[in-house]
Amino acid sequence: METVEIWQKDPYLKPFKQVLRRRSELLEAKSRFIQGAHDSLYSAVNNHLYYGVHKVANGWICREWAPNASAIYLIGECNDWKKTSEFRFRHVGDGNWELELPPESLHHGQLYKWYIEWPGGSGERLPAYARRCVQDPETKIFSAQVWAPSVPYRWRHKSPGKVSNPLIYEVHIGMSSEEPVVAGFDSFRRNVLPRITRLGYNTIQLMAIQEHPYYGSFGYQVSNFFAVSSRFGTPDELKKLVDAAHGLGISVILDLVHSHAVKNEVEGLSRFDGTYSLYFHAGPRGEHSVWSSRCFDYGKDAVLHFLLSNCKYWLEEYRFDGFRFDGVTSMLYYDHGTGRNFTEYSAYFDGSQDEDAITYLGLANRLIHECCPHAITIAEDVSGMPSLAYPAEGGGIGFDFRMSMGVADEWIKLIKNVKDEDWHVGDIFYELTNKRDDERTVSYAECHDQAMVGDKTIMFRLTDKDMYHSMSKSAESLVIDRGVALHKIIRLLSLSTAGDGYLNFMGNEFGHPEWIDFPREGNGWSYHYARRQWSLADNDQLRYRGLELFDRDMIHLAKQHSLFAHRPKATVQDIGSQVLIFTRGSLLFVFNLSPNRSYPDYGIEVPPGKYICLLDSDRELYGGFERNKPETEHFTVRCNEVDRLFLYLPSRTAMVLIGE
Repeated sequence: METVEIWQKDPYLKPFKQVLRRRSELLEAKSRFIQGAHDSLYSAVNNHLYYGVHKVANGWICREWAPNASAIYLIGECNDWKKTSEFRFRHVGDGNWELELPPESLHHGQLYKWYIEWPGGSGERLPAYARRCVQDPETKIFSAQVWAPSVPYRWRHKSPGKVSNPLIYEVHIGMSSEEPVVAGFDSFRRNVLPRITRLGYNTIQLMAIQEHPYYGSFGYQVSNFFAVSSRFGTPDELKKLVDAAHGLGISVILDLVHSHAVKNEVEGLSRFDGTYSLYFHAGPRGEHSVWSSRCFDYGKDAVLHFLLSNCKYWLEEYRFDGFRFDGVTSMLYYDHGTGRNFTEYSAYFDGSQDEDAITYLGLANRLIHECCPHAITIAEDVSGMPSLAYPAEGGGIGFDFRMSMGVADEWIKLIKNVKDEDWHVGDIFYELTNKRDDERTVSYAECHDQAMVGDKTIMFRLTDKDMYHSMSKSAESLVIDRGVALHKIIRLLSLSTAGDGYLNFMGNEFGHPEWIDFPREGNGWSYHYARRQWSLADNDQLRYRGLELFDRDMIHLAKQHSLFAHRPKATVQDIGSQVLIFTRGSLLFVFNLSPNRSYPDYGIEVPPGKYICLLDSDRELYGGFERNKPETEHFTVRCNEVDRLFLYLPSRTAMVLIGE
C-alpha cells in the first residue's frame, strides 16, 4: 500500500513540503550513490568485514583507513610492543593500509594496538574497527584484543520477531547487581533476566554496550564503536545473554550512540591519523561544547560507511532486534537543539537543521530494515521534529517509534510545582495523550535520566527522606502512603495513555531508593549508588514489594488485553472532583486523583452489563488499603434511560475494569 505524504495527514506541514521533499531527494540520491552497483544498500555496506583484524584461510589480514598516516605498525604481545618491519602496513591507495601475516603471528586473546606515524608526529591508537578492547586493571590503559575463538558461539534460539508494541525494560548491565561491583553479562542473565520475564516486559534495552573509557559516562562517551564493553564480559557472553532472552520470547535492542564520540585520542577516533577531522567536523563545529565530545561529519562518505556498517554489525554479529538512537536532537540541529523552544513548526524547517545528519538517519533506518525486517528503531528526540517516525517514502526519516519525552517532564512539573489538590485531570489527560497521530510513540514516566545523581526518581521526589525509615509495612507514614499511591497511579496513567509502547528503567518499577551515581573521585570511587537493591522488592515486609507486584500485573494486563490496539477515549474529566475516566478498547480506566475525597457511588455512563475489576491500585497486595473487595461484581443500573455503573472511588486510587 502506498504511503500517504505526511503533509497530507498534517496540514500544518504543507508550508514546509518542499523542505520535506528535499530531504527525501537527498536520502534517495545518497542511498543510490552508496549502493552503487550493488542490488541493495544492505549489500553495499560492509566496512566491518574489510577493516580491522580478520583471520583468513592463509593467516591474518589487518586493514585500516588513515589517509594522513605516513606509516602504520602493529605493536603488541606478538612483538614485545615494538615497531618491526614484519608488522609494518603497506599503503594500498585511497588512504587504506594493509598488513598480511602468517597464521603463527597472532592468536586469540593477544593484546595489540596500531602505532601510527604522520607528518610531524605519531601515537598509539586502537583500531577503528576493533571488536574487543580491554583495560589493564593496574595501568588503566586500553588495548585491543584479538578475538577469534576456535569455536564460534552457536546460537540456539531465533528472535521472537517484530515487536509491534514494545514494553521496554531499560537496563545497565554494570549496575544490575546488588553487590557493589561492576556486574557482568552472565550475572545479569542468571539473576535479572528471570525478573524481567516475570514482570512481563517483551523488550530489553541494553545501555553502555559500546566500549567507553569512563564508566561513569553511562556508556554515552563511546571510544570503540564495534567493541563490546569488556567491563561486562566477553562478546560470547553478550551473545549468550541475547540468545537466552530470545529463548524467553524477549527482544533485545541496543542503545546506539551515533550522535557523538569521546574526545580521547589514544582510545578513540579523535586525531586518529594526526588530523582532527578524519571522522569529525573541523574546527569548532567538531566539538560538542555541552557534552565535551566530538561531532561526526555526516557529510563524509567514509563516516556514513563507518556508522552504517556499525548498525549492520550489531544486528548480524550479536542478533540485536533493533536500536534506540541516542541524542537524535543533537544530530538534527547545527546548535544541537540546546537552549531552544520548539513551539512552532517553523523551528523544524528554518535552515538550522543538519541535512547531512538527517540523511544519515534516513539511511540508517533503511539499512536496518533491509538487514533485519523485524528490527525496530526508536528515536530519542527532545525537540519533537515532525516526520521523524514516519516512512521515508512519505517524507519522513523512517524511525519506527519516537520517545514521548514530554510525559516524564509533565510528571516532574506536577510533583514539583503543583499541590496535590490542584492536579487538573483534564490537563493531565491532554498532556499524556497529546501525540502525533501519524507517528508511533513510546511513553515513560521516568527513564535512566530521572534516576541520575543531580535529579530524582519519582519515588524519591514523592517520599524523600521518609523512604529510608518508613517503607516497612508496619510503619505508619502519611508521606509514604501518598508516595506509594501516586507512584502506582503515575505509572498506570503513563502506560494506559501511551501511544504505542512503554518504557521503564531497571528498578524504578518498585521505587528503587536514591539516585544513580557511578564511582568517581567525588564519592571516593564508591559503587554504593551504582547498583540495584533487588532484595528490597523481594522482602514481603517492605512496601517496595507491593509496587513491583503492581507493575507486574499492570504490564501483563496491557499484553493480555492488547492495550495499544485502541486509542484512549475520555468519558469523564471531572475537574472539581479530580476524577478521570477513559476507555481503551474493552478496558475502563478509572482514576480518583483527589488526595482527600472518596466518592461512595460515583456514576459512570457505560454499556449495560456486568463489570469486573482487573486491577485495583488500592489492593493490600500492592500496598493499598483494599477499600474495594477484589471479588466484587459491578452491575449497571438503568437511570433515566441511561445505563450507569456506580463505583466506590477511594481517594488516590486507580481501577481497571472490563465488561462481561
